Amino acid sequence: MEFKLQWGLLALILQSLIVAGECFTPFNVTYDGRAIIVGGERRMLISGGIHYPRATPQTWPDLISKSKEGGLDVIETYVFWNGHEPVKGQYNFEGRYDLVKFVKLVGSSGLYLFLRIGPYVCAEWNFGGFPVWLRDVPGIEFRTDNTPFKEEMQRFVKKIVDLMREESLFSWQGGPIIMLQIENEYGNIQNSYGSKGKDYMRWAAEMAVGLDAGVPWVMCQQTDAPDYIIDTCNGYYCDSFKPNSNKKPKMWTENWDGWYTVWGDRVPHRPTEDIAFAVARFFQRGGSFQNYYMYFGGTNFGRTSGGPNYITSYDYDAPIDEYGLLRQPKWGHLKDLHAAIKLCEPALVAVDSPQYIKLGPKQEAYVYSDNGSKCSAFLANIDEHNSVTVNFRKHAYTLPPWSVSILPDCKNVAFNTAKIGAQTSVKTVGLDAASYLNPAPLKLMAPYEVDYISKNWNHFKEPIGVWSDSNFTYQGILEHLNVTKDQSDYLWYTTRIYISNEDISFWEQNKASPVLTIDSMRDLVYIFVNGQFTGSAKGKWVKVSQPVKLIKGYNDVTLLSQTVGLQNYGAFLEMDGAGFRGQMKLTGCKNGDINITEYMWTYQVGLKGEFLKIYAVDKNGTIEWTELPSDAIATIFSWYQTYFDVPDGSDPVALDLSSMGKGQVWVNGHHIGRYWTLNAPKDGCQTCDYRGAYDSDKCVTNCGLPTQSWYHIPRSWLQASGNLIVIFEETEKKPFEISIKSHITETICAQVSENHYPPLHAWKINNGTISLNQTAAPEMHMRCDDGNTISSIKFASYGTPKGSCQNFSRGNCHAPDSISVVSQACIGKQSCSISISNAAFGGDPCRGVVKTLSVEMECSSSSSSSSSQMI
Repeated sequence: MEFKLQWGLLALILQSLIVAGECFTPFNVTYDGRAIIVGGERRMLISGGIHYPRATPQTWPDLISKSKEGGLDVIETYVFWNGHEPVKGQYNFEGRYDLVKFVKLVGSSGLYLFLRIGPYVCAEWNFGGFPVWLRDVPGIEFRTDNTPFKEEMQRFVKKIVDLMREESLFSWQGGPIIMLQIENEYGNIQNSYGSKGKDYMRWAAEMAVGLDAGVPWVMCQQTDAPDYIIDTCNGYYCDSFKPNSNKKPKMWTENWDGWYTVWGDRVPHRPTEDIAFAVARFFQRGGSFQNYYMYFGGTNFGRTSGGPNYITSYDYDAPIDEYGLLRQPKWGHLKDLHAAIKLCEPALVAVDSPQYIKLGPKQEAYVYSDNGSKCSAFLANIDEHNSVTVNFRKHAYTLPPWSVSILPDCKNVAFNTAKIGAQTSVKTVGLDAASYLNPAPLKLMAPYEVDYISKNWNHFKEPIGVWSDSNFTYQGILEHLNVTKDQSDYLWYTTRIYISNEDISFWEQNKASPVLTIDSMRDLVYIFVNGQFTGSAKGKWVKVSQPVKLIKGYNDVTLLSQTVGLQNYGAFLEMDGAGFRGQMKLTGCKNGDINITEYMWTYQVGLKGEFLKIYAVDKNGTIEWTELPSDAIATIFSWYQTYFDVPDGSDPVALDLSSMGKGQVWVNGHHIGRYWTLNAPKDGCQTCDYRGAYDSDKCVTNCGLPTQSWYHIPRSWLQASGNLIVIFEETEKKPFEISIKSHITETICAQVSENHYPPLHAWKINNGTISLNQTAAPEMHMRCDDGNTISSIKFASYGTPKGSCQNFSRGNCHAPDSISVVSQACIGKQSCSISISNAAFGGDPCRGVVKTLSVEMECSSSSSSSSSQMI
């Protein structure tokens, strides 16, 4: 009994330490010219980005766990000023913005945290993370030597540092935070501010260090960073980067493993082989800290997406997809890469620089050796087209094009960046990374059965123009954000124009129409005349010319200006604004143009439905909803409402809005985000070749299809039945074809040959000495999502199978036991491993030939799995 009480007391103490933030024994973090030094030891650190507001707190533990399993040492995140201080002096650290909870969860998992305070973050986040109220501070100029801005910036940065210290979250307090960042990619725009830019950068560095956080500070893309700040690299490749002092380690703060997406554009993907190549090259050439941007991208819930015109999904082709599921083979291949790098860590930290050996015209070796027991090597082939066999230390190694082989013991290959042994996963919803490699998986990118969420909908018509007493009248055109303060995307402008008989006769005689012109507009405008929709225009500071139909006498002209995410990158953000610029005229009149710029305009911020919060569960009765007949004629600017049930199970859920036009959606009062069914151009999607330097146009999908159709609804925002969905639809679309579907990995495939490398667990490190069990056969590892198991084997062949995932076929050589061996190892399990050897398959089915195992399996819910197989 006493023993149990002691263990119970110990558990309570451990829990209290985690709550207090003490996740580790306190340790110091410093650095030298080779690496970050953690607790007195040089480390090779692999980091991955997870932005806490782009997920729900309920999913944070799973995301962190999958990151750790994937081989990460560090979690990186920005700090989002406009989320934490939406109103000046009023702070929000709750829900998705509970930064302290997120940091503690990272620490309790045994991972470190890299906190990028900024407070400018870019991140394709609304206004780059700046709160819009910051524009209204008298005399302010952003990100330059400007006293009002520096005072606000210092106040917020100090707030965050003090909060982390109060919660004991820095490493020297036993917390996980090992590093901080001030500013963000300022070097890219510093010259725009002249000498004041340089002064500001130095001030920011001094201010940050003066806060006595007790851990190193970095500045990314800042080649002139002061001596006491580590300058770091962002980009697709950073192997050639060098810090501005040999006393600083070589660090990569943003390795872009995908790219962001714009409404109406194609969806970018970065090949798994290429990102692995980039990481291996970085560590090969002296790198010591690498961070994936992103490891999990998540969702731009609400109106948080930046812009203009960035989509609601922030999937980013990351190793963990938007829904929290593993993106394979990217996650698995990078996991193997991380394990191989960790095998090399004793040698990598033992020396200050590697030995360089030229192996061929485009082939090279970098050797890390302490001339004792530690020796690791990286062999690179940067030829984009050809495989090459090289000789290294009296052994021959064949290097595929655009690849790096990692030799932890300077002899045996543990990993090659171009040889993927990890499984490929095919999802039932959305576009997966595998789709650009093989067109076949596309047939599973939509649900098998259409499951409309409801046949019964209600609607409410949004008034056009002024709808409340909160409107005001002003002579002239006001800048959009100066009026809305970004409390809404929408701003109504209404004026009245008098048209004479002479003008009407003039237009009739000339068979012409007057044209409303706007010198410059962003992001979107809807034009109404006398309450009737006339036309629209979209773009970033584009000229608008819209023919209009006017009647004799007074005509009401109403413009609905709309933002679709505020600018998040570039200099002088505070001056960018939104709405209209320049002159606004009615052209084509008998007596010349009518300049309506200085007319009296009535302004109305937002929508009536927004103001009444008719999307909220407790506010849904504030207006009178009307039943929507199935044969009703759709009208623009309509609110729709219904209740729906969700699919069984715990799999992530997605909403299909491809039948809708443009608007916003709420579920149970939670703002899912904006939606917009804009098709990408039909051309530009080609079979992706990983070889050669990557850019965001190289490997794209969705040509001719909507940029985004599926929208993530977090499970924690749902209940089993009776979920309220409210949609504001701007175009003439009806909601009857909206559907909902679980997002799952339904099909998994893999292909591994007997000449693949031994599994990484066959390597051991004992007292710094590395050894390999050379008798270990290669292995195939298969895995379904959590809560799902392998329910059927669709294809299995050990021999010389042909084809690729979902298109496999038998070759001339086939082991008869293939199906039975795979079934016995995998059916009914969430994950399984299979040895790639003749012994595992009952003997050699064809001597003298390299054998390969190809498999295709199906996953299904554990509760509904039933075994089946195909031969």
